[in-house]
Formats: sequence, structure tokens, C-alpha cells
Amino acid sequence: MENILIPAHSGWRWIVLILLIAAVVKMNIGWKGKKNFTAGDKKLAMFAMIAYHIQFLVGWILYIVSSKVKFFGGMMADKMYRFFTVEHSLMMTAAMVLITIGYSKSKKAHNDTTKFKRLAVYYTIALVLVLASIPWPFREALGGKWF
Repeated sequence: MENILIPAHSGWRWIVLILLIAAVVKMNIGWKGKKNFTAGDKKLAMFAMIAYHIQFLVGWILYIVSSKVKFFGGMMADKMYRFFTVEHSLMMTAAMVLITIGYSKSKKAHNDTTKFKRLAVYYTIALVLVLASIPWPFREALGGKWF
């Protein structure tokens, strides 16, 4: 099962990143440029949130079955186990919460500028957390891969 989930989780991250980056750029442009919030803007934010939620669900299934998640006495001293067991999961959970709150708050906003601003702020913070939490290949101790 892990042999299927890890490539799926690693590959889907690119879709999530593309949608999240596109949403952050579009929402910041809309906010700063005082543009009208369109149905396309709402859809982009929603698709980014849905893609992230799918990634999050697969990630939590992986958390349960992964050989990189272990609970033992020296776990916090081992970079890889600490990262996957604690750091990655907590920061990705925080990002999911921020994306969900940002989307929800933008729906309740009464004007376009506030909608853009809420999405821009929440999605940008979430994107920073996501980028910091990915086991990139240059983080050798974590055993990350591009795909």
C-alpha cells in the first residue's frame, strides 16, 4: 500500500503547488489591484482547497501506514522520524486549517477587496508552511524525491 500511496502523494503535490501558487498570485493581484472578485477567482480558490484536502487525506493514510512514521524513545533525535512523525504532519495540518478558514472567511466577506485579501493572506501563509514542510530532495536526511 505504501508503494502506491507515496508516489501518488509525491506526484499530487505538484498539482497542489500549482493551484496554490496560482491562487496566491491571483488573489494578491486582485487585492492590490482592487479588481472584481469573479466566479473564476472563487473556483480557483476552491480547486486549490479541494486539491489540498485530497493531498491531506492521502497524507494521513500514509501517516498510519508509513515506515517513516515511528513512535519510540529516540524518535525526536532522528531527523527523518521527527520530520515525518511530528513536523511534516503538524505544519501540513496547520496549512490545511488556514486554507479552509481562508476560503470560508472569503465567502462571508461583503466586498471584493476583502474576499481577495482574506484568500491572499490565508493562502500565502499556508503556502509558506507547505513549502517549508515538503521533504525536498536537497534535504538529504529526509530521503525526499522529486516524484
